[in-house]
Amino acid sequence: MEFKRVNLDNLEAEHICCAITEKKGEICVSSKKQWLRQRMEEGLVFLKLDERGKVFIEYLPAEAAWAPIEAPGYLYIDCFWVSGKYKGKGYGDALLEECIADGKAQGKTGLVVLSTKKKMPFISEPGYLKYKGFIVADTCEPYYELLYLPFGEKAPVPKFRDSVKNTVVPKEGWTLYYTNQCPHTAKYVPILVDVAAERGIAIKAIHLDSREAAQNAPNPFTTYALYRDGEFLTNEILSEKSFMKKL
Repeated sequence: MEFKRVNLDNLEAEHICCAITEKKGEICVSSKKQWLRQRMEEGLVFLKLDERGKVFIEYLPAEAAWAPIEAPGYLYIDCFWVSGKYKGKGYGDALLEECIADGKAQGKTGLVVLSTKKKMPFISEPGYLKYKGFIVADTCEPYYELLYLPFGEKAPVPKFRDSVKNTVVPKEGWTLYYTNQCPHTAKYVPILVDVAAERGIAIKAIHLDSREAAQNAPNPFTTYALYRDGEFLTNEILSEKSFMKKL
């Protein structure tokens, strides 16, 4: 299995696996690469199969993670994806083993990752992670789990920040929190806002554009979180069709 590490030297030329094909005028790939460029300077690792497929793992020091967690000394798995024809061939196991080996080489305490009680779109699969030894460290509503894989018996247990335990979001109207961690948001957030406006629905789109903002977000999945009248609706990045279905 040949994996390639995407870094500052080859980022511009590399296919980043999950990126959708851009049409003229779109910025989905460039926005994700810009986000990656800044995070790589803070220690982010992007390891992928040397193919144009969705087989990769993306992780960084938990202190630098764009997530409302407290996990000092850990590596945070920001995105971990194996899909399509690449499933069932051991790529996921191999990528996770590479991440574990890197964490131990860096002297880290363990790995931590956001998941859910049952499989949800865009979030790492809980069944697989628990099978690989990850333990529930903390939970928050409505279905989020913070999973961790300690490297030693005395490793401290990570936890969610208070911002997701005592959620504060506008009580009236639609509110969307998002970042550029995923290339899909740069494309679909404007579409969502426009489609809603055409139907007389105003969506307040809040771009979490700094680590501080993301680490104090009201939802653990800072990539995308849609609320209506203060109630959480979904973390699934909605296309026009899927939004209409939600309506």
